[in-house]
Amino acid sequence: MKTFSAKPHEVERKWYVIDAKDKVLGQVAVEAARLLRGKHKPIFTTHIDTGDFVIVINADKVVLTGAKETAKIYTRFSGYVGGKKVETPRIVRERRPVLLVERAVYGMLPKTRLGKAQYTKLKVYAGAEHPHEAQQPAVHAVR
Repeated sequence: MKTFSAKPHEVERKWYVIDAKDKVLGQVAVEAARLLRGKHKPIFTTHIDTGDFVIVINADKVVLTGAKETAKIYTRFSGYVGGKKVETPRIVRERRPVLLVERAVYGMLPKTRLGKAQYTKLKVYAGAEHPHEAQQPAVHAVR
């Protein structure tokens, strides 16, 4: 018996829509990352991009459990003295709400060329509208 390995030209890509309204951020990110990597397909191969396109709508209405809205901290550093920037999810939500979902999904993908290619198939929108109706995306439910 031989081990099956998917070829890049054999992969069929579908489009999925995830509605994040009143859903937990981590659960939305897990489902999005799973679809982006292609782990839901029987032809999943670790070194080939077998994933699908994912559209996340209503990203501004995603929920964080517990006290994470004010206690969780996102940190970045510019490299200069005093260049440390710290913000909470509440500040991020006011400034750019799609960043919460994008950061969560990015953290669940591999940090390689393959992971970067999979991340480009993620489309996140703050509202309920998206410009991808022509692709006829299927609705994907988050548990």
